[in-house]
Amino acid sequence: MPIAYDAIIIGTGQAGPFLAQRLTSAGMKVAIIERKWFGGTCVNTGCIPTKTMVASAYAAHLARRAVDFGVMLAADVKVDMRRVKARKDEISGRSRTGVEAWLRGMANCTVYQGHARFESAGEVSVGAERLTAERIFINVGGRAVVPRLPGLDQIEYLTNSSMMELSFVPKHLIIVGGSYIGLEFGQMYRRFGSEVTILEMGPQLIQREDEDVSVTILEILEGEGIQIRRNAKCIGFSKTIDGVAARVDCVDGAPEVTGTQVLLAVGRRPNTDDLGLENAGIAVDAWGYIPVDDQLRTSVPGIWALGDCNGKGGFTHTSFNDSEIVAANLLDHDPRRVSDRIPAYALYIDPPLGRAGLTEAEVVRTGRPALIGKRPMTRVGRAVEKGETQGFMKVLVDRLTNEILGACVLGTGGDEVIHSILDVMYAKVPYTVIQRAMHIHPTVSELVPTMLGELEPLGRREDASIARRSGK
Repeated sequence: MPIAYDAIIIGTGQAGPFLAQRLTSAGMKVAIIERKWFGGTCVNTGCIPTKTMVASAYAAHLARRAVDFGVMLAADVKVDMRRVKARKDEISGRSRTGVEAWLRGMANCTVYQGHARFESAGEVSVGAERLTAERIFINVGGRAVVPRLPGLDQIEYLTNSSMMELSFVPKHLIIVGGSYIGLEFGQMYRRFGSEVTILEMGPQLIQREDEDVSVTILEILEGEGIQIRRNAKCIGFSKTIDGVAARVDCVDGAPEVTGTQVLLAVGRRPNTDDLGLENAGIAVDAWGYIPVDDQLRTSVPGIWALGDCNGKGGFTHTSFNDSEIVAANLLDHDPRRVSDRIPAYALYIDPPLGRAGLTEAEVVRTGRPALIGKRPMTRVGRAVEKGETQGFMKVLVDRLTNEILGACVLGTGGDEVIHSILDVMYAKVPYTVIQRAMHIHPTVSELVPTMLGELEPLGRREDASIARRSGK
């Protein structure tokens, strides 16, 4: 006989544990299923371990720049990758065991370990066990895309997950993909001491960003000695005596890049292909994502999809917000919706990029009249004091409503500074609210009101930029 529960949660990523707590606190009997590691991508192969390693890379980079601050080091800076990995493993492991202990100690919650599979719309199997519930929540996350490229099956390649297991510094790391994951690992391993080449098939890094953001990031990374090949389609791999060769179809540069290791960073795919979704009648799209409505409900009543597998965000914070939306609707009679949230994310190169709302290009495409403000980090006192003046901040405002449409901060502290703008956007108040705020000196945030006091029509700025490029 199947074991009956009020709710079944498949996966212990960011959405799962919080939702389990909310449901059990409401008196529900909950089963939560984990196939492998508690905590999902963020805890094990994503945010926590990678940002721990980014911190180690930053320490090495700052140590090499010590003389710029009047600090003399007795010896050359060296990176002990085994100790870097050990620190990462300890911090990540602590988070993983913490999530597991939390769930196992949660009243009214039963933890199952194994591969979950739908037997019907109301029944899930875990090994020999059969579980039933009127509410089922899918929170299975995603994994790296492995493209079908000639010769890939003949070499040993890395993904964001297997990169976490390296205990040495590659001599020459070839990275296929010039977006968030590729750039973070690229700068990280360059600072650890690797030679790094990034192959990006498009004309610019991070295609979704504005051109000025992409160009500035390119300058930052090339300034650290990273080789970046744009308009470079990787068409195949082959083994070499020392490692691997990537054949590249490109306009400029050599048609082959040789290195010692290859990292594939060309995107993510949802972990939905082995859940037996067809047995429950749950629809998926061409990429394997589970379509959901504005409150995360799937095509089957009583089944929800949260986190990376629903294609609604792909970030830790969007996954957690999914669980808040579901809990609010089910338990609080609060009709929260996915469409209520403002897109926001960060790129954790150094300096980081914090982004909220629309890009400049997206605002232009809307056709609405807008204002724009921009300030280079060279004119931010706190950045100058820290010796970290790369980047800029930019904001776009609706000229009719005076509400902020979007912003980015590419510079020291950008991942934190962006939140003061984001909060004003959620409040749906005019930009003058933050412009007139008194911010603390000396900080990066204090220049946000200054930038907002220097807004000009978006079209005028574009016209001036065109004139400068044409020499008029």
